[in-house]
Amino acid sequence: MTRVALMAAFTAVAAQITIPLEPVPFTLQVLAVVLTGLLLGPRYGALAMGVYLLVGAVGVPVFAGFRGGLGVLFGDTGGYLLAYPLAAALAGMAAGAVTNAPRRRALVAGFLWGGLALVAIYALGATWLAVLAGLSPGAALAAGVLPFVVFDLIKVGLATLVAVAVAPAIAASRA
Repeated sequence: MTRVALMAAFTAVAAQITIPLEPVPFTLQVLAVVLTGLLLGPRYGALAMGVYLLVGAVGVPVFAGFRGGLGVLFGDTGGYLLAYPLAAALAGMAAGAVTNAPRRRALVAGFLWGGLALVAIYALGATWLAVLAGLSPGAALAAGVLPFVVFDLIKVGLATLVAVAVAPAIAASRA
C-alpha cells in the first residue's frame, strides 16, 4: 500500500509540472500513469490512480495547476483523468515482463503496453472533451490529442526506461 500512495503522490507532483495550454494542459502525468502501471502491475497501478482521483475529487489540489474538486474531475479535461486507472492497468500488463524478462523484451513490452495505455487516455479524454466542449471529433483530436502525441510517446519511453531499470530492485526488496 505504501507504493500505491507513493505513486499517487508522484502523479500529483507530475501534474504540477505543466505548460498551461487550452483546452488541455501539457503535464508529466502520462509519464506518471504509465510508470505507475509498469511498476505496480495492473491491480495496484489502477488502485494508485483511483486514490489520486479520489484525493483530487474531495478538493485537494492535486490536478494540473494546483486545482482539485469535482468541477475539475467532471470538466472538459475530466475524461483524461478518469482514464488513468484503466491506463495504469493496461500499462501494468507489462509489469511481469519489465521485472523478469531480458532487457530488450522488457523494453518492447513496456513501450507497447504503455502505448496502449496512452491510446486509452486519448480515447476517453478526447471523447469526453468533444461531448462537454461541444467540439466535433476532429476538433477534439486537434485540440486534445495531436499536439501531445510526440511528447507523450517520449514520456512512455522514459517511463519504460525507468521501470526496466528499477523494477528488478523493487521486486528484490519485496522478497
